[in-house]
Amino acid sequence: QVRLVESGGGSVQAGGSLRLSCAVSGYDYSSYRMGWFRQAPGKEREGLAEIDNGGTTSYADSVKGRFTISQDNVKRTVYLQMNSLQPEETGMYYCAADVIFVGRVVPGHFSLDANDVDYWGKGTLVTISP
Repeated sequence: QVRLVESGGGSVQAGGSLRLSCAVSGYDYSSYRMGWFRQAPGKEREGLAEIDNGGTTSYADSVKGRFTISQDNVKRTVYLQMNSLQPEETGMYYCAADVIFVGRVVPGHFSLDANDVDYWGKGTLVTISP
């Protein structure tokens, strides 16, 4: 049973930083892609960042230069470092796994879509105040 458990959400002021973590268990695929999504109140879920099993990363334009996705294969954890957060980025942040992934993440060409995701975490709430 694949399980993704997010942590690290909370409340910060505009301009602040948070680091989210996603603990992964229940699978060991040789080729995969992990990612983070955000869902603001009343809006659709949007992809933010992706990383493949080789450690190559790519980002949505809205977070490029401010967010960093990384992974620790020993701890089986994926991270999202978020800097310069703004109030409009308030929402639920979800960890996602695409385990039927053939290919490689291409830097500068963010492609992870919600339809690609095979497993979701339950999310962690991030609130940014003005």
